[in-house]
Amino acid sequence: MFQYVVRGAAALSLAAILAGCNTSGAGGGGLFGTSSPAPATAAAPAGAVVQGVCPKVVLNDDSSYYRTYAKSGSKDDNDVVFQASLAETTRACMQSDTGMTIKAQVAGRLIAGPQGHAGTLSMPIRVQVKDGDQVLVNELVPFSATLASADQPVQFLFSKDISLAANPSATTQVVVGFDQGAAKVVSNKNHSKKRHK
Repeated sequence: MFQYVVRGAAALSLAAILAGCNTSGAGGGGLFGTSSPAPATAAAPAGAVVQGVCPKVVLNDDSSYYRTYAKSGSKDDNDVVFQASLAETTRACMQSDTGMTIKAQVAGRLIAGPQGHAGTLSMPIRVQVKDGDQVLVNELVPFSATLASADQPVQFLFSKDISLAANPSATTQVVVGFDQGAAKVVSNKNHSKKRHK
């Protein structure tokens, strides 16, 4: 016996996001004068049962931004090529007697920095399911979004299906953020159309 459970943390109308997106992904603001799209109310799918425990999707504040730089080792704002940010979240849960499948979705935005240009950015996104100090799921998910123009920010929607062997508790959370690994460097070679300051 299955129950479909829908919840929205800072809920969004996913249909509206998908209609406005240029890539498969979700929308957040950047640090170069762009603004986040205004959140709307998420509509539950027809026949959804709004009950039970559907874990919240939360963003890791320390890893909600991801930048690439034109120079190795640089952290200078003027050297930024691409910047991606995560903003709003929503989720839907399919519950059974033996476990749960969570569809976690996060809205984000990709913009060009001062050294930016049209192109595709590959972003490593870390998805964890935590219950207190216990980590139930820990996955690194590759994701990409494309800028058609350095002057045209793009929204994206990241979506991930997560399977749990047991039903979650009231303290279970899905934590999403960019994986902050080695320094990211993007060459501007063969890109003559940089973002104008």
